[in-house]
Amino acid sequence: MALPPSMNELLKWSVENSSVTAADPTAPPPQTRTLPPDAMNVLFGGPSDADLMKASIYAVQSSDPEVTLEDKVVAFDNFEQLIENLDNANNIEALQLWQPLLGFLAHEEKEIRKMAAWCVGTAVQNNEKSQRCMLKEGGVPLLVKMSVDAKRERRMLGERLDGMDVATEELGKLGRSGDKIDATDMDACDVLIEGLREEAAKGV
Repeated sequence: MALPPSMNELLKWSVENSSVTAADPTAPPPQTRTLPPDAMNVLFGGPSDADLMKASIYAVQSSDPEVTLEDKVVAFDNFEQLIENLDNANNIEALQLWQPLLGFLAHEEKEIRKMAAWCVGTAVQNNEKSQRCMLKEGGVPLLVKMSVDAKRERRMLGERLDGMDVATEELGKLGRSGDKIDATDMDACDVLIEGLREEAAKGV
């Protein structure tokens, strides 16, 4: 079984800082390389990426008046950076964060809705496992419902579906079309959106 990246970094650091002097006691000490934060966390029990992901979502959910909108945007930005890592993106399901993340698409704050859509896009980008999780949780209708302007809606959906083969196939099914849809084909997406608009209006 492959070691977590943090453990690999720790092992590499250990080898680099012991191999030279072990082979030749008279050799000058090796140049010390600073341990990355993840490896430091392994040594000293700092928060894991999973802990940080949950903390970010909890911060966005917070009703504490001292947690400002700016704080929540920063938390979202941290979350987005974490899920750029494929393993972390796939871990959204295990951490049960898909529902709250998708729920933010209907948030009253426009900035929260935008950041949520951006994070969804990052999580599913060229990642079939996360695409299927997002679809299972009903993410596509929510993405469509969040926009009221037709042109902005078409552009946003196309951007969010870029690289999402599984999702575009699912959109074809929702639009009652058996053909695979090219996410960059805005005319094709527009036809599908019209089919989804009525469902979204009913609260789907």
